[in-house]
Order: sequence, then C-alpha cells, then structure tokens
Amino acid sequence: MTPRVLMFGVGRWGKNIARNLHDLGALAAIVDPSPSASEVGAAIAPGIPVFADMQEALRSGEFDGAAIATPAATHADLAITLLDAGLHVFVEKPLALTVEDGLRVADAARAAGKQVMVGHLLLHHPAIRKAKQLVESGELGRIRTMYSHRLNLGTVRKEENALWSFAPHDISVILHLIGQSPSRTSCTGGVFLQPGIHDTTLTSMQFENGAFAHIYVSWLHPFKEHRLVIVGEKKMLVFEDSRLDNKLLLYDCGIDIVAGDPVKRSQDAITVDYENTEPLRNECAHFLHCIKENSVPLTDVQNGIDVLRILQDAQADMENDVSPARESTANAGDDHFVHETAIVDDNVTIGAQTKIWHWSHIQSGSTVGERCSIGQNVNVGNNVTIGNACKIQNNVSVYEGVRLEDYVFCGPSMVFTNILNPRSEYPQRGGDHYIATHVGKSASIGANATIVCGNSIGEYAFIGAGAVVTRDVRPHAIVLGNPAREIGLICKCGKTIWHRNSEIPGACPRCDFDFAQYASNESPA
Repeated sequence: MTPRVLMFGVGRWGKNIARNLHDLGALAAIVDPSPSASEVGAAIAPGIPVFADMQEALRSGEFDGAAIATPAATHADLAITLLDAGLHVFVEKPLALTVEDGLRVADAARAAGKQVMVGHLLLHHPAIRKAKQLVESGELGRIRTMYSHRLNLGTVRKEENALWSFAPHDISVILHLIGQSPSRTSCTGGVFLQPGIHDTTLTSMQFENGAFAHIYVSWLHPFKEHRLVIVGEKKMLVFEDSRLDNKLLLYDCGIDIVAGDPVKRSQDAITVDYENTEPLRNECAHFLHCIKENSVPLTDVQNGIDVLRILQDAQADMENDVSPARESTANAGDDHFVHETAIVDDNVTIGAQTKIWHWSHIQSGSTVGERCSIGQNVNVGNNVTIGNACKIQNNVSVYEGVRLEDYVFCGPSMVFTNILNPRSEYPQRGGDHYIATHVGKSASIGANATIVCGNSIGEYAFIGAGAVVTRDVRPHAIVLGNPAREIGLICKCGKTIWHRNSEIPGACPRCDFDFAQYASNESPA
C-alpha cells in the first residue's frame, strides 16, 4: 500500500515535491497558510485538501509521513513535532540552521522510532549515482581533488546566504564520493546586496586521506553553471548539470611521472551514459520506500548533521575573516602582509612583499627576506635568518640555528631540529646548545621530511617527501628514504639529469646548465 504523506509548504520548491508525491499516489494533504496555497494545490494536485493549520490537517486523517519545504528556520521544530506525532519525515535542505538543532531532530527520531530523510537532491541524480559507481570501481583511481561550481544570476534570498542556500547540495555529494568528513574547513565570501548576507562564497575542505575539495557558489553570475569536476590519480570525471546533453564526461588524462619528469597524458572525453530519470522523482520514491520498509534513507539524519557541521564551520570561518591583515610590529618595511591572526614579535625584520599567513609566529631577532611566503601555523624561532623568495608551507617550525638561503622551499609539515639529544628533564636552551643547519640556495625539502641538525643541504638539492637527512647533502643531489640516500642529480630548472649507475651528462637537456663539474664526483653510497 502506498504511504500517505502530508506536504508542508508549496512555495518555490515545495510545489515540485508535492507534484512528484501526487504523481506517485502518495500526497494525502497539503499544509500551507499562504493565500495562494489553495490555488497552487489545485493546479498541481487536483482534489487534494489544503489546510492552513497543521493540527487541523493532522486530525483530518491517518498519515504515514510528512514532507517539509518551509523556510529553513522552521525545519527543526516542525520536524520534531511531526516525529512526535508518529510520522516519518522528509526535510528539504538544510536539516536545520545549527548542529544543535540537527541533533535535537536526531534524538526525536530515535525516540519515535521513525526515519528522517534530508533533501540532498543530487545524491539521487542518476549521474551522481553513476559517478559513485565509477569511484567505487577504481576507474578514476584515488580521488585527489574535487571542484564544484554552482552559479547563477538569482534567485537572491533574504533569509539565508548563498552558502546555506546552494552549498548543501555540493557538500553532500563530496562527502558521498570521498566517503569521509573533512579534517579542516575554511571559507571566504563577499557581501554586496544586503547587509550581513553573503552573495558569493568559496569553501575549501581538506580530508585525512589527502583529498582536497572546493565549492564556489554565487547568485551574482552572468550565466548558469552547475559543474562538478572529480580529479582522480588515473582519470577525471566532469558532471555539468547545466548542459542539455553529454552531462557526464570521462577524461583519460592526467600528469604521469616518467623518469622523474611530469608528463601530460590527454585523450578525448568519453560520454558516460546513465539512466535518464528525474532526480526529484527518485528522491520522493526513495522516501516512500523508506517509509514502507522503515529503512535508513541514503540521506539520513546523520548525513544532514554532517553537512550542517561543515556549513557551520564554513560560516564561522567566513565571519571571523573580517580583516585581511593587521599592522605588523616588524621594524622594517610597511609593504608586507601579516594576517590578523599571526604574531610578529618586536625586533623582527621582514622584507618587502613578504606574506605571513594565519596563526604563524615570527619570534624576536629573526630576519625574513623579501617576497617570502610564510604559510599557516608556521613558527620561526629566535634569531633565524630566512633569505629572499623562500616559501615555507603550513605547519613548519624553523628553529633557532637554522639558516635558509634565497629561494628555499620547505614542504608542508617538514621538520628541522636543533638539538641532537633532547631531554625534557635536562633542558638545553640558548644558542650554545643549538647545532646549526644550513640550507643552500633554491634547495627543496619535501612534505614531512626531517632534517637532523648539524647537516648542510647544498644549493638546488632536492629532499624527497618523508626523507630523514642524517648527513650533508651535496648540491643538486636528489635524496630519498630513511636514512636519506642520494639517488641522482637534479638541475636548477627542476629536471632530473642523472640517476645512479648511469653516465652524468655534460649539460642539462632543458636549460643547458653545465654539469661537467659533477662528472668525476662520485655520489655518496
């Protein structure tokens, strides 16, 4: 027997849900106090009663479920009331406006023994179902990045911003395809039309498995664009819902590392076929199935809460980003950038055009050269010297005793040390205890590498990700492993020009740099 569903709200989107429920034979009544509700109801569902009062509607008959498409601020309380009345509930996104309210809905569902389904429509789109199959089959390989653009001119909302209005769809899809919640969420946006309501936002998410995603939404865009790009280590998939045909395209393309060099691989896109069904019809049918079987929906209450957490974190980050920079206490130059959350001690020299980002700390006595980029959560210790145009990525500590020449690259979370035998019980503080580390011009140190103090890194050397350097590294050397071992030489332009047990060329084939000086120089074991 088809479940009987009570529909709440037949406005901009609710009338579409009501139409599909009616076509599926499940719409039993409509509740909407607006003057036009009866007219809308008669047009989309002739013969279905329309009530202005919820209690009157509940008394009018027996119902199995309810669908909510009212303003977002009413979702949580209305869902709880209907759960308490013994109904399964479908809630159009977002589930609520706070995680706390979402948890209240989850508690009410648990107490009532009923299901809550959240209207994350794209998870019921046949193209997204096909994308999920391709991801799970390994066709794309491990997901590296995902990009989602949801842009249009209007419809502008007054009760919620573009983030809360548009981004839940894309957040739910990204969580569904990656299979985990992000470890970090950040967001920025712009307010142009109405005070306090962001018209355009850019949300970024980082995941424990190394994947990265961003979501760009706006109702101030000259044309409609609904595009999702999934970049895998093997292939790439593009879903463009705003196209009339060929919406899902598979690209056999990417960047392969061949003999140490990045090589582009590109083939023509292949159209991926999928079942041509209406996503909203699929969503409504799924809700009716969950009512009949009392089964957990694909977009259940926990899924709604997970999306709420990301929205709430993104909103908080966006609201906290009220000022891009603050005045630095550095003693040289006023043409550099210091984020408002960063700390720069007195007696610090910062060169022109250098940028110091979120939550970083530059300690007294240090010198940072020109055109440097100091990433998030970087600590530069006392009396450190950093040359010009250095790039220090997130979560790096450059301790006292470390000296970086010009153009040094320090990858995310790499580690410098300055004491060989540290003991908490017997602290060793001050310059006399610290052992110096010198990093030559244009050397690159990969993510999570460790440089044991007392060693020097030669100019243009390349330290692989995760390597542990326990002795000097000669100029241009490529070293990998724990402990790090030289495996070849690299040119200043970044091209690998020699591997062990092969002949060293006289010149780099890319930039003609002369390597004759290394021809008789045996590599370390």
